[in-house]
Amino acid sequence: MYRAFVVGMMLLFASMSQRVHAQAAERPNVVIILADDMGFSDFSSYGGEIPTPNIDALAADGIRFTQFYNNARCSPTRAALLTGLNPHQAGMGYLSGKREPRSRGTFGRLHERSVTIAQVLRDAGYLTAMAGKWHLGNAPGTTPATRGFDRSLSAVAGGIYFADQQFRTPNGRRDDRHLLLDGRRVELDDPILGPAGWYGTDLWTNWGVRFIEEARTQNKPFFLYLAHVAPHFPLMAPKADIDRFVGSYRTGWEALRRARFARQQEMGLIGPNKGLPEELESGDDWDGLSAKEKVRFDRMMAVYAATIHRLDQSVGRLVTHLKSTGQFDNTLILILSDNGGNAESGPQGRTGREPWGGPTSNVWAGMNWAQLQNTPFRYFKHFTQEGGIATPLIAHWPQGIAAQRRGDLERTPGHVIDIMPTVLAAAGATYPARYDGHAILPVEGISLFPLLRGQSVARGKPLFWAHEGNRAIRDGQWKAVKRLGHPWQLFDIATDRTEMVDLAASQPDRMRTLAAAWDRWAERTFVDPWTDDLRRTDWGSPLAMEREESRPTRARTRERRRSRGIAE
Repeated sequence: MYRAFVVGMMLLFASMSQRVHAQAAERPNVVIILADDMGFSDFSSYGGEIPTPNIDALAADGIRFTQFYNNARCSPTRAALLTGLNPHQAGMGYLSGKREPRSRGTFGRLHERSVTIAQVLRDAGYLTAMAGKWHLGNAPGTTPATRGFDRSLSAVAGGIYFADQQFRTPNGRRDDRHLLLDGRRVELDDPILGPAGWYGTDLWTNWGVRFIEEARTQNKPFFLYLAHVAPHFPLMAPKADIDRFVGSYRTGWEALRRARFARQQEMGLIGPNKGLPEELESGDDWDGLSAKEKVRFDRMMAVYAATIHRLDQSVGRLVTHLKSTGQFDNTLILILSDNGGNAESGPQGRTGREPWGGPTSNVWAGMNWAQLQNTPFRYFKHFTQEGGIATPLIAHWPQGIAAQRRGDLERTPGHVIDIMPTVLAAAGATYPARYDGHAILPVEGISLFPLLRGQSVARGKPLFWAHEGNRAIRDGQWKAVKRLGHPWQLFDIATDRTEMVDLAASQPDRMRTLAAAWDRWAERTFVDPWTDDLRRTDWGSPLAMEREESRPTRARTRERRRSRGIAE
């Protein structure tokens, strides 16, 4: 009888082990692909002219979100994405490394009151890995290796594209850049990174695939956070990729922007709206440029387009690997950007040494092209208008997304704070109340997992933003937005997604209610008062630091036409 009992228990344990293994096998892998400083409409599946066939294929067989939001800047978005908290709650009220004395929310690193997706999934049995730009603190105790990532190859700072790239500080001194491999310093020319002459976008993907293989060897599901540098300045790409796009932008940002908007309307991406806003008056008038200037601008945007195209190629290689190893169908892939298109450097942009886009150049696309990148929205990175905070989001997961949903446009508003609860719901993992001896703040986002299954979700509270004195609140169809040094504005996003008709004066009660709700949220979530009262240019620089230039801006061209008696 005893032997029968032992045999029975062994069979029971074996059965339980098989069930646990089967459950583990059913848990999805998760890949989050984050672009850096990419505009809302750069993917062709969002209206852009840059060919992105691999990403578009995921969109065609997955879901495209049309009203998904980031936090207007690199570090705040990454903190919210990985923790499910608002940036100040996570300790990243500003960029990595910035610490405010007596601050409640600007510590320059992820605070112990937060926990990352990697920490939660690692405890749930996942192999957790990241490759690319971290930007959430690099001091001891704040690297990816200490925030839940089993494996990581991370950039201490952004803008790394080539092994032989030359870096300079703002005052012109040579800047020493390196990577961290599992928290250990690695020089850019270290053979451990792979063949000499690597290109950054390919490097991150190569190591991502390597980490995926380690998970497969260990028979674990994996979480891969692939945080690309592209298309952050200084824009760089292989010459062959750049040459492909030279000449493609000679019609100028104004005509190309209208063409993107027409495609967005045709695909139903934006929905009801008041139209395409005019370009900002501080931008340059394409027709007023010389032939030499047009060649320069065309080349700058060609470099930008090359970085996006190469990003798409890397996604294709990742997908090919997942398919060849039988993991593609049960992998949840999310693709998005950390903020809107980047207008830093102003309308003229920058170029640096030739060849532009090479490892010694310093190309910034600038504000004129950022208006194209953010079609159909106004404003850019830094700001809380739609152009600063709207991001494409593509979700792909053959085994998890309902068949009737594939290829759909999802118009439910979402935010990067929703990624943590969505991923945990998909993985069957539990968000902790305490972690490593610290009390953890409750997650702020909601799970969007029901949307993937063809169901609805209810947020129950507004979305909020705070960055550099810029504010915004989205409550249902209503959005209030306040630029630093300017009054609040109010828009009905249901009919005016492009923020053209300000209703603040006609609906003062609603405006006051939303502004008061923002004040309460800021107090609750540790938002530090913004003490820099300098007004900013349309591209985000302090106005007092900018020199007046006699460029052919739209405003000057219009005034010149009027003085000549030419009708508009």
